[in-house]
Amino acid sequence: MDLAADLRGQLVDSLVAAEVIRDPRWAEAFRQVPRHAFLPGFFVQRPDGTWEPVTSAHPDHLALVYRNEVCVTQLDGDDRAWEQALAKDAVIGVPTSSSSMPTIMAIMLEALAVTPGNRVLEIGTGTGYNAALLCHVLGDGLVTSIDVDAGVLARAESRLTGAGYHPRCVAGDGEQGYAPRAPYDRILGTCAVSRIPSAWLAQTAPGGLIVTTFNRPIGAGLVRLTVHDGQATGRVLLEDGRFMPLRAHRQSWADEALVDALTAPATESRTTLLPSRAVVDPSSGFEFFAGLALSEVAIAADPIRLVHPDGSWVRHRGAVVDQGGPRALWDEAEAAYRQWRALGKPRRHQFTFTATPTDQYFALDGTLHTWPLP
Repeated sequence: MDLAADLRGQLVDSLVAAEVIRDPRWAEAFRQVPRHAFLPGFFVQRPDGTWEPVTSAHPDHLALVYRNEVCVTQLDGDDRAWEQALAKDAVIGVPTSSSSMPTIMAIMLEALAVTPGNRVLEIGTGTGYNAALLCHVLGDGLVTSIDVDAGVLARAESRLTGAGYHPRCVAGDGEQGYAPRAPYDRILGTCAVSRIPSAWLAQTAPGGLIVTTFNRPIGAGLVRLTVHDGQATGRVLLEDGRFMPLRAHRQSWADEALVDALTAPATESRTTLLPSRAVVDPSSGFEFFAGLALSEVAIAADPIRLVHPDGSWVRHRGAVVDQGGPRALWDEAEAAYRQWRALGKPRRHQFTFTATPTDQYFALDGTLHTWPLP
C-alpha cells in the first residue's frame, strides 16, 4: 500500500466533503502532487511554544504532512534555526516561511477561477508545493513564482524539479511583482499584504484577478479583485484567510510594544461588557468589523493585549481593561461594536474592497460607509 497516496486521498476527500474543493481539476492536483516531497523537514510547535524539528525519518512524518494544517519550515528568516533545532531538540522563534494549511490553499486556488491558458504569478514560493499544484492544472510554462528569500527559493526549485514540475522561479521582492513575464491573468498572494502593491495592479491583464489576504492582525481578509484600467475592485470572501506577511509589510515595531504593554502603568482601568474574544477571535462575527475600526493594531495573547504605532495600548483581563497612550483603544472597540450592531451585524462577505494607485478602502454593501487603509 502507498501510504502517502492513501493519506493524500483522505485529505482530498475531506476537502471535497467540506466543499472547499469544488473544481475536479484541483481535486486531482491535490491527489497527485506529493506534499511530502516538498516537506522533508519542518517544525511542529510544542505546548510550551518551542518548535520541534520533524524529518522524513520521524515515524509520523507522513501523517503530520497530510494533516490539514500549516507546516512551518523557517523561523526568524534564518535557516540556522533548523540546524539548531536538530542539535538541541527544540528552539524558539517566529515563523517566516511555511507550507500553508491545505484548506486555505484550496480556497484561494478555487478563487483564482483559472481557465486554460491563464498566466499566473504566485507571490511567495515557500516550499514550492502550491506552485506544483498550479503547474499540475495549468502547465509549467504558465506559472511564475517569486520569493524574497533566495535560500527558500533554491530549495523549492530543487523539490519542484524532483517532483517533475518546472515553473519559472524568481528570487526577488514580491511586492514589485515580476515585470519581465507580465501581464498576468491571475496574481496569487500567498503572503499577506498591508496594501495591494501598485506593481500588482500594473502587471495584471485587463479583466484579470488578484487573490490575496491582508496583513491585519484583527480582521485579516481574503479578497478576490478584478483589475480594469489600473484599479482593482472586488469582494472580501466569506472564507477567512491568514498568512505570514510579505516581509516588507511586517509590523516590526509591534514586538517590543506588546512586551511593554504587559507592565505599562495604565491611565485608566475599568470594567467592560465586551469580551476580548469578540474582538480578536476570527470565529467571532464582529472580528472583521473590529479590524476596520482598529486598523494598524497588533495583538498578543495571555493576557490579551492590543498596541498601536502611536503608543496606545490595551490589556484585557477578564471583565477589566487597562488602557494607556494617546487614544483609548478599547473605547474605540466598544464604539465599533455598537456601530456593528446598528448596521445589522454585517459579516465579512458583505464588504467590498477597492484599490487604485492612490486610494485603497473597504466599503459595506448598501451603505455609504467606507474604511480607508492607512
